[in-house]
Amino acid sequence: MKTAIAAVTDLFKGDAQADRVVPPTGFTARLTLFAAAVMTFLAVFALALSLATGRLADRWSDALARTSTLRISAPAGQLEGQTAAALRVLETTEGVASARAMTPEEQRALLEPWFGPDVPVENLPIPQLIEIVEDGDGYDAAGLRLRLQAEVPGAVLDDHTRWRRPLVQAASRLRLLGLVSLVLIGTAMAAMITLAAQAALAANQQVIAVLRLVGAQDTYITRAFVRRFTLRALTGAGIGMVLGLVAVSILPSAQDEGGFLTGLGFRGVHWLWPLILPPAAGVVAFWATRAAAQRTLRDLP
Repeated sequence: MKTAIAAVTDLFKGDAQADRVVPPTGFTARLTLFAAAVMTFLAVFALALSLATGRLADRWSDALARTSTLRISAPAGQLEGQTAAALRVLETTEGVASARAMTPEEQRALLEPWFGPDVPVENLPIPQLIEIVEDGDGYDAAGLRLRLQAEVPGAVLDDHTRWRRPLVQAASRLRLLGLVSLVLIGTAMAAMITLAAQAALAANQQVIAVLRLVGAQDTYITRAFVRRFTLRALTGAGIGMVLGLVAVSILPSAQDEGGFLTGLGFRGVHWLWPLILPPAAGVVAFWATRAAAQRTLRDLP
């Protein structure tokens, strides 16, 4: 524990003599800042995607799980009687909070996206739909189907399972894709910082040789590179995080008309999650630079 605290203290306190080993500007400095900023910017969107799809999966699952639809297909003379019989069955079914027959206007609204606004519902042989709202525990779908089969032969119960399962699976896979993207972004950042550190070490080979001649240990040189590149990564990641949050904040807010594409932002405490990205980038830079420095110093004459 004390060693870890000392390492963090040395990281921010620094050493003016050791810092001269690492060029403060140049290609490697710009590459580290750019890589950390861009990767963190992309990570903000990957995190937003993962959290948004998680919310979407929960919302779709809850919304579809609480409602069911009963479809009654019967000749015109029997449709009203079977609808009334089905409502009586539903009223005595445990787990059903409410049930009501949908009006012709509501059924026309359901058909409007496919057939236009002037669908003559009353003249078409379409089934009667009954909307079922479940209570907290829900009902026994298999038992209800058996009762309906005996009392309302023209009734077909749709508990939305076949609709809910693929939607929830799709949202869950999108959430997994967002998490995988975060891992790939971190890996790409580590690779870029490793290349930058190796380039800086190679460019300062003569300086490192002189330091070794005067007694500097490789741990001393490694610490200088680790500190400089970690701070650069933290700075770049902070810039990328701020830009990412600004970009996410201007996305359209969630709307029923817009569907999934208008709900990609953060919600509530989720706005705090991007704050972990700069420290995570710093950790990635720390270990990537440390491994690159140790490996490169071993290979230098």
